[in-house]
Amino acid sequence: MGVYLVSVDAREWFGHEEGGHGDKATALNEELRRRGLPPYLPAESAAPARDWFEEKASLSMAAFAALCRAHLTPAEEETLLGWTVLVPVSLDREVKVPIGGAYVDETLIVGAPQVLTLAERLAHALDLPLDAIPETGGNLEMTNWFLEGGADAAGAARPAPWADAPEAAFYAALYLRAARYALRHGCPMTWS
Repeated sequence: MGVYLVSVDAREWFGHEEGGHGDKATALNEELRRRGLPPYLPAESAAPARDWFEEKASLSMAAFAALCRAHLTPAEEETLLGWTVLVPVSLDREVKVPIGGAYVDETLIVGAPQVLTLAERLAHALDLPLDAIPETGGNLEMTNWFLEGGADAAGAARPAPWADAPEAAFYAALYLRAARYALRHGCPMTWS
């Protein structure tokens, strides 16, 4: 079991059919307009069709939650861990939308720049070897690296705090890579 963190293309973001996020997109833009900000319009990705973000969150989050408590304020923890939709727009505060999903009764939308800042702080605390961890560009690339031995080999070659807490390292890398991917491709991210 587990849930997937996936990128959402513009067609899905504005879609109202099953799997679409049109209601959330409309509600977000209404709130942005209320705040005096321009609407969020996802970029039509210039990435190749095979380039998407999909990673599976199935490992225990206990060590990551402890890491968050040690290095983040409660409000920062909520920003990092509480969202259901991540958008590549800077938001001074989250946007709550009364639209449920598979795992939640309401949608919490946060900005990728804010998540990136928090994830970078955690990656730094773990001395995460970002040059060794795959930049996701397809199906479960980073997940497989952590689960199928890549992390073990890198940890043996480059001992650091991350190697002693591989589950925490996985989630730090997951949130960091998701925020960077959203900003690089101008697309939302969501749990599915």
